[in-house]
Amino acid sequence: MSDSVDDVGLITNLNVNEYFNDAIHDAASHQHISFNDETVVYIVNLLTYYTLSENIFDVKEEGRSSRPLAFIYKDAVEASSNEERNYHLRKLGDTALFTSGFFAASLERSAVGVDYFASMGGSAYGFLADATPRTISERNMRSVFNDLAEHFMNYVDVLTEVSESSELVDDRDVLGLYESWLNTGSDYAKQRLQENGILTFPSNKKH
Repeated sequence: MSDSVDDVGLITNLNVNEYFNDAIHDAASHQHISFNDETVVYIVNLLTYYTLSENIFDVKEEGRSSRPLAFIYKDAVEASSNEERNYHLRKLGDTALFTSGFFAASLERSAVGVDYFASMGGSAYGFLADATPRTISERNMRSVFNDLAEHFMNYVDVLTEVSESSELVDDRDVLGLYESWLNTGSDYAKQRLQENGILTFPSNKKH
């Protein structure tokens, strides 16, 4: 089980590490999202791991493809040990988080939307939190998995902002944001719709 987030070579490219760390903190601050420091470290390692395309795609004779979440879940269900099951569940959560954060617009134009990825990823992290031993040495990881399970969409919103390099210029991206807001209630999608004048929302303030 060597192909895990922990085996990135301890992040040899510090520039990539620092970039993602700064970008995540900036996005969380901009969105007024409080975060767990250990969770940010985990996500920085996750993003660094996925800077290598071979960690995203399965390479086969017919070409490259990403493994569907349902197949990863099947691997977890059919695992022969708790260690193997937890490995697949962690891969499921990590894949769902990265994909829904960096490819949200593409997902909303596909048969499977962000809400499906959020449900699968959040559930995987929740199971891992329950399965992680209640020991001092494992306390941080248990806290991280709990945080990711309970605030999955917040971290998706943060990663979405990190992934963006320019303002919306494509009507399909606007539609993707609108569908994301309808399906998940994403505060970030709502904010972007407001900023681009697509929708206005009534104020909750009482006069």
